[in-house]
Amino acid sequence: MMKIIQQHNDPLYSIRKTWNPVLFQGSNKKSRYFEGWYFKLVSQGGRHIWSIIPGISITADKKRHAFIQLINGKTAETFYVTYPFGGFRFSQKEFIVEIGRSRFSYAGLELNIDDSTTGLNGHGKIGFENIHPLKSTLLNPGIMGWYSFVPFMECYHGLVSMGHDLSGNLNISGEKISLDGGKGYAEKDWGRSMPSAWIWMQSNHFEKEGVSLMLSIAKIPWLRSSFTGFLCVLFLNGKIHRFATYTGAVIEHIELTGDKLTTSITDNKHRIQITASHAARGMLAAPLYGAMDRRIAESVDAQIGLKVTNSAGEIMFDGTGVYAGLELVGDMKELPV
Repeated sequence: MMKIIQQHNDPLYSIRKTWNPVLFQGSNKKSRYFEGWYFKLVSQGGRHIWSIIPGISITADKKRHAFIQLINGKTAETFYVTYPFGGFRFSQKEFIVEIGRSRFSYAGLELNIDDSTTGLNGHGKIGFENIHPLKSTLLNPGIMGWYSFVPFMECYHGLVSMGHDLSGNLNISGEKISLDGGKGYAEKDWGRSMPSAWIWMQSNHFEKEGVSLMLSIAKIPWLRSSFTGFLCVLFLNGKIHRFATYTGAVIEHIELTGDKLTTSITDNKHRIQITASHAARGMLAAPLYGAMDRRIAESVDAQIGLKVTNSAGEIMFDGTGVYAGLELVGDMKELPV
């Protein structure tokens, strides 16, 4: 039986959450706000691929609800299960989020869904081991670096784990899904809205064990203007490398031909060349001024070609990531480089 979080006011919570973006950030938000965590689960051998997204939505007219959204990466079928806002609970001291009778944390997830509206039944417990979170520092509290302190941003991004080992089973609508020996990935977003145009991709299934990549490129509105911002995190040879607007890295080019995207990023130490291609896509609900009214297409069984060279031109890695997440949303012309 899951132990329900008992809410209480921790005087250090407002400080703690700033330097720990994985924690719930929206405790004081009353309208036009969303927050969601993204968990990708891939079974050993890739027979099963599921993404599970718990979160909350607060609209402009202050209507609130919690949700758990699921996408089957093999069939592209999606489910959006809603809950009363009171069914959402969170810990102020550590990363634990509960919605209804489901729980999500660094230790794993426990799914207990019986939804008459969608017909979805989902139950099971999945453990996470050997997680690889992104460490925060005084000036870089998470993946957004010092941009975390910039006010009036439309959307903020957090990294939960670049990769981890899975164990346990799920039963989704009568199908038993073994995740023993599988791999997972987790991140989050919060704010008012997702950008009008963005690219997002992720894979931690490369030929070489222990390689993981996440890339996000987006049109960032700020005040009365906008700019193209990006975040790229590469886990390679036991080390996490950051490439971002705030680190001085630059995007050399972005090109989309059909369902194939190519891009390259450089800084003074590395050059990253990426080619990504879509697979079957499922339609997910996405936030617009807090309301989950927008629909976006996401693949969770795409492919990513990745080549990394150092400043001397020597190849550090060259391979293909499978079971990849990929989103190409909006007009790519809104992402000038």
